Amino acid sequence: MLRITLRDGEKAIVNGAVLRAVGRTQIAVENQVSILRGREVMQPEEATTPARQLYFAAMLAYIDPANRAQHQDTVVALIGGLVATLPSPEARAACLSFAHDMATGDYYKALTAARELIGFEAVATEAQAA
Repeated sequence: MLRITLRDGEKAIVNGAVLRAVGRTQIAVENQVSILRGREVMQPEEATTPARQLYFAAMLAYIDPANRAQHQDTVVALIGGLVATLPSPEARAACLSFAHDMATGDYYKALTAARELIGFEAVATEAQAA
């Protein structure tokens, strides 16, 4: 069982449905569902870099199973270019972890790796600017 606490007004997506907490709310999830809290949801206009686009595509693959194949194709198209731009071995390891999680259908775990990639991308961008 998974317990999730939402603050007043906080949103979550559960199997594609957007829920908004009215007051402080606890939800107990007793079966397998696709769930994202509001802070984990990326809006399309926030997908401004390759790593962010990768996160966005993986997020859609997770919450939109009807179009999962299309979102997975987008992920495949993006991952190669991102690997080429990230020089550190740690970043490349995070890419491999992300790809593995996507390939095995562990989309929530893949989103965690994608957040790491966003951080590595920011560091690489700062280093190039310096």
